[in-house]
Amino acid sequence: MRLVSYLVDGEPRYGAAVEGGVIDLSRRIGRDFSDLRALIAANALTDAQEAAAGAKPDYALDNLVLLPPVLAPEKLWCIGVNYAERNAEYKDNSDLPKYPSLFVRSMSSMTGSGQPLEKPKVSDQLDYEGELVIVIGQGGRHIPREQAWSHIFGMTLCNEGTIRDWLRHGKFNVTQGKNFDRSGSIGPWIVTSDELDPRGPHDIVTRVNGEVRQQDTTERLMFPFDFLISYLSTFATLKPGDMIVTGTPTGAGARFDPPRWLKVGDVVEVESSRIGVLRNTVAAES
Repeated sequence: MRLVSYLVDGEPRYGAAVEGGVIDLSRRIGRDFSDLRALIAANALTDAQEAAAGAKPDYALDNLVLLPPVLAPEKLWCIGVNYAERNAEYKDNSDLPKYPSLFVRSMSSMTGSGQPLEKPKVSDQLDYEGELVIVIGQGGRHIPREQAWSHIFGMTLCNEGTIRDWLRHGKFNVTQGKNFDRSGSIGPWIVTSDELDPRGPHDIVTRVNGEVRQQDTTERLMFPFDFLISYLSTFATLKPGDMIVTGTPTGAGARFDPPRWLKVGDVVEVESSRIGVLRNTVAAES
């Protein structure tokens, strides 16, 4: 299934994206699931499938304001330097990393597909980072790597938008530059693991105004999805609906000479052939 969250008259709802539109599951499923996180936590994918079976779309997709599929995950993990050649982009002569680089983002820094990406007033260095996202279904702690695949509910996409000149304001952290309001996006939907095998391989492409800037495949990940789940669960309990943004390929705007920062009006698309397209236009902070 392709599960999507959206607004109707200002009210968050969720449904199944199908040919011809969206089936509103939030009004069809018998049990009370307030959002997709609750549905995931209840292991209720079968309920969603039964509710959607034979139903006609309630809304045209283009008429909806899309939200990030999981509105309030307990944790939104982000992995850095995870594709081949990414370490070399830093030009610091360092060895390949033994463990993943890791930081967290708040959901206030994310918006949905089709919604504006916000270029902040205080910086001209808004950058894109196209990434694949795994959504946790079954939670757990100390998850063995060989069991990790069964903990994935599905996959979605992320533009992990970054304010580059705010990454080094502190001595040890990148948190500021990664958490500007509405600087990134997630969506357009979750493709569930019964339809999309997380083992892949999965392609990832980022375009700015139609120009390909990033392109790679999960076959070249230094830390694959199963490793990330096992590693993260070593120190933190993974919960249903948690999302892991798994790293960006080479080719972000900061790596060009001169850098190619996003400007107001630019259209950024992140695509994976088995998931879809996450598309956003850059707007100025009001």
